[in-house]
Amino acid sequence: MQWRHAAATDCCGTRLRRRMSRTTFLRQPMAALQTSLTDGLGPLYLRERCRDFSKAEQSMGVKVSGISSMATKQILAELSEAYARATGEAVAIESVGGVDAARRIRSGESFDFAVLASDALDKLEAEGHLVAGSIRAFAASPMAMAVRSGAARPEVLDEAAVREAMATARAIGISTGPSGAHVRKLAQAWGMEQSVAERIVQAPPGVPVAALLARGEVEVGFQQLSELVGAGGIEVVGLLPPSIQPGTVFAAAICQKARDADRARAFIAYLASAETAPTKERHGMAQP
Repeated sequence: MQWRHAAATDCCGTRLRRRMSRTTFLRQPMAALQTSLTDGLGPLYLRERCRDFSKAEQSMGVKVSGISSMATKQILAELSEAYARATGEAVAIESVGGVDAARRIRSGESFDFAVLASDALDKLEAEGHLVAGSIRAFAASPMAMAVRSGAARPEVLDEAAVREAMATARAIGISTGPSGAHVRKLAQAWGMEQSVAERIVQAPPGVPVAALLARGEVEVGFQQLSELVGAGGIEVVGLLPPSIQPGTVFAAAICQKARDADRARAFIAYLASAETAPTKERHGMAQP
């Protein structure tokens, strides 16, 4: 759908006789527009036309709104822009820490849709905060290990190398999301739960682990590849090997508080479609 700028007309359908370029007309703020339209026109006409312009501005700004975790912030920004260009439907997405996003949904904030790790959405659906049956897998997001730029790194990132890194690092950076929970599970499975817990530095909600690495606050960091790719001051060592790879899947669902469930459903269908696969690959993700 393409926006077309309608020529200004009076109540009889005739074009305004005042000469004004279309660009100038559309860019004027309402106060200036009001002044430019007063020549030879009565106050009643003026009020009606200004009201019409206000309605048009509001309709152009109508959005379907959603909330997501930081892991999908960049890819959702790119996909929502592509969706808006293709359909004319604007999408507004607020990206915060996954734990914070779930808390806000539970507290009753109004969002049309949510994009979170699938297990987080499963819990929200069970609690009645999402429309039943609306969860759709969006992207598979592998977990990776990273170090600060220039730091020593293993040549091969196998299970033994990951275990050694966790056992010897001065500080280990993790997130509040599923990747952080997985690191704790690995430490428990390897019998080093207490030792690792003492050296863990958990990034605040909304702060990527890459920031901790770049600032030298931690020596090794673990998070979804999508949050590490392209970050400055760090080097991605590689993906966790299959034997310890959690294989996080992010999904999208319609919220019970949705104002426009139909538009939310259409956008979610686009996110899950094969059309978005190349974008997912660029962001270190894949079709689920």
